[in-house]
Amino acid sequence: MTTSQLIKDQKPGAARREGHPGIALTVIAACQLMVVLDATIVNIALPHIQDALQFSTTDLTWVVSAYTLTFGGLLLLGGRAGDILGRRRVFMAGILLFTLASLLGGLAQEPWQLLAARVLQGVGGAIASPTSLALITTTFPEGPERNRAFGVFAAVSAGGGAIGLLAGGMLTEWLDWRWVLFVNVPIGIVIAVLAPLYISESERHSGRFDIAGALTSTAGMASLVYGFIRAADEGWRDNLTIGSFGAAVVLLLAFAFIESRAKEPITPLRMFADRNRSGTYVIMLSLAAAMFGMFFYIVLFVQNVLQYSPIEAGLAFLPVTVVIALGAGLSQRFLPVLGPKPFMLVGSALTAIGLAWQTLISADSSYVGGVLGPMLVFGFGMGLNFVTLTVTAVSGVAQHEAGAASGLLNATQQVGGSLGLSILTTVFGSASKDEAEKQLPKFMAEGSAEQKAEFAKTQQLPGPWGHEVLTQGISTGFVAAAAMAVLALATAWFVIRVRKSDLDALAGTSGPMAG
Repeated sequence: MTTSQLIKDQKPGAARREGHPGIALTVIAACQLMVVLDATIVNIALPHIQDALQFSTTDLTWVVSAYTLTFGGLLLLGGRAGDILGRRRVFMAGILLFTLASLLGGLAQEPWQLLAARVLQGVGGAIASPTSLALITTTFPEGPERNRAFGVFAAVSAGGGAIGLLAGGMLTEWLDWRWVLFVNVPIGIVIAVLAPLYISESERHSGRFDIAGALTSTAGMASLVYGFIRAADEGWRDNLTIGSFGAAVVLLLAFAFIESRAKEPITPLRMFADRNRSGTYVIMLSLAAAMFGMFFYIVLFVQNVLQYSPIEAGLAFLPVTVVIALGAGLSQRFLPVLGPKPFMLVGSALTAIGLAWQTLISADSSYVGGVLGPMLVFGFGMGLNFVTLTVTAVSGVAQHEAGAASGLLNATQQVGGSLGLSILTTVFGSASKDEAEKQLPKFMAEGSAEQKAEFAKTQQLPGPWGHEVLTQGISTGFVAAAAMAVLALATAWFVIRVRKSDLDALAGTSGPMAG
C-alpha cells in the first residue's frame, strides 16, 4: 500500500503516526508540566524581576496574580472549547498562545509588558491544561493503559512545582530571570509540532460557549484583587480603590445572574446546592489563598533577608513538596477507611498552626526555625487536604458532571490564590509602611552616605533597616493567612457532613486534578 493510499484511508483528524502511545503521552505530559511549573519557576525569579523592571513589592504580586486569575477564570471555558471545537485543535492553540506569551514576557522592558504577557500565558494555560487531561481519555483505551497514563499525568502535576523551583533557581542564577519565560518557547514549539503527528483529534460535540459568564467572573475577581492591592498603596479611601470594589460587586452579581439564566453555564450553580461540595470549595479557596501568599513572601524573605541565591532558594522549598506528597499519599491510603472529614480537620488545623508559627518571623530568624519548621507543618496539612478535597468535590455528582465539579475546584484554587495574595499584600503594605516610619530615623542616624544616596534614588530602605520593614510586613501578613486557614478549619468542622459510606461509589474513580 502506498503512502498516499495510507493517508487517504486515515480518518479525518487521525494522528499521522498512530501506534505510538508513549510519545503521545510524553507530549500531553510535557504540556501539563509546562503549565504547572510556570507558577513556581517564576516565583523564584521574583526578586530579580523586581530589581530589573522596578516593581514595588505590592505591584510585584501582579506577576503571580495576572497568570493565576486568567488561568483560573477561563479554565472551565477552555475545557468546554475542547469539547466543542476538538481537543487536539484547542490543545495546540493553547500551547502556541502560551509559547508566544512566554517569548513576549521574556522580552519585556516595562512592568506592563510583563503583566500583559502573563495574562496571555494564563489564557493559553487555561485552554491547554483541561484539554491535555481530556486528551488522555480519547488517546488511551479504558482500563490499565488509561490508568497508567492518568498516573503519569498526576505525577507530573504533583512534581511540576518542585521542578519549577529548581529550574527557576538554575535559570535565574546561571543565565538571567528572563530565561524562566524563554525556556517555554522551544518546549512549546516541539509540543505543537508533535501533537498532530501522534495525537488524534477528538469527536466534536455540539454546545455553546458561556463567554459572558467567563468574562464577568474573571473581570470581577480581577477588580476585587486590584482593589486590595490598590488599598495597600493608596489606602481605603482612594477613589480607584472604592471604584474597583464597586466594579467587582457589579461584575460578580452580573456573573451570578448570567449563570442562573444560561442554558449551558460555565459554572453550573447547582454544584453549590450540596453543602459538602460548597464547603469543599470554601476550604480550597481559603487554603489556596493562604498558600499562594505564603510562598510569595517567603521567596522574598529567603533571598532578600537570608541572602540565598536563586538555586539555594529553590532547594530551600524542596522539603515542602516532599511533605505535601507524604500527606497526599497518607490521605489517599486511609481515605476509604476513615472518610474525608478527619483529614480535612487535621489538615486545616496543621496549616493554621504552620501559618501562626510564621507570624513569629523576624529579620533575625534562621532558615530552620523561621522558615523550614513552619513550612513543613503547613505542607503536611496541605497534603492531607489535596486528595480529600478532590474526591469530596465529585462525590454524588453524575458521571457527566464530574469534570465540571473537579474543574471548578481547580478554578477555585487558582482564583483563591490570587485573592489571598492580594489580601496579604494589603496587610503587608500597611504594616511595612508603619515599620518604615519607625526605621527611617534610625537609618538617617546610622546609615552611610552611600546608603543614603541609594535611598534617595529608590525610596527603599537598604540593609538591615529594609530587612526590618520587609519582615514586619511579612509577619503581619501571615496573621491574615492564618485566619484564612482557621476559616477552612471552621468550614470543615461545621459544614462538611460527608461520611465514608458516601464515597464508596467513587472507589477508584477519582482522576487527577488538572492544574
